[in-house]
Amino acid sequence: MSYRWEITHAALRQGVVGIVRTADAASAVVAARAALDAGLRSIEVPLTNSGALAAIEELTAAYPDATIGAGTVLDEASAVLAIRAGARFLVSPNVEAAVIRTAHRYGAAAFPGAGSVTEIVRALEEGADAVKVFPATALGPRWVKDVRAALPQAPLVPTGGIAPEDVPEWLAAGAVAVGMGSALTRGTAEDIRARVAAMVREGS
Repeated sequence: MSYRWEITHAALRQGVVGIVRTADAASAVVAARAALDAGLRSIEVPLTNSGALAAIEELTAAYPDATIGAGTVLDEASAVLAIRAGARFLVSPNVEAAVIRTAHRYGAAAFPGAGSVTEIVRALEEGADAVKVFPATALGPRWVKDVRAALPQAPLVPTGGIAPEDVPEWLAAGAVAVGMGSALTRGTAEDIRARVAAMVREGS
């Protein structure tokens, strides 16, 4: 059993969280396996996928050294189900105190979403372990840099529309990591493995 700070560190240490947004459990597992086998160690499976819980359960069993989380966690009931399925961190597009409290109650990390300085501060006050900045491309790296100048204590994870080649700019702006979806995890398993392997090599 890991502590929350250990989970947060593990989820963000590579600078990229891979978001596997597919339509069912089987396709999510295929895409996630490809990314994990290529060297990515942190995967988020959004609950917009009706098979997300099954996928999370299978992935956590198959990859015990990886950090698997659930995304689009909007309420306490969803948070509990995701954690019971094996999710070690919960990501939300908004700041919902009940989700953060539930994550912490069961030892999981919470990464709520924010799109303004006010929301970032509220997320931190509610106990966020990191804050998802969403939608990232609407805000830009300069916005993150400016926010970090005012809030250097805020661990920000920009998400939405970020491509592999964009990662260095976001990290240089002060992000602790980025969330990357279709730009990383789209296509065939071979496509995903090649894309992740190239990114991991560049980041090592």
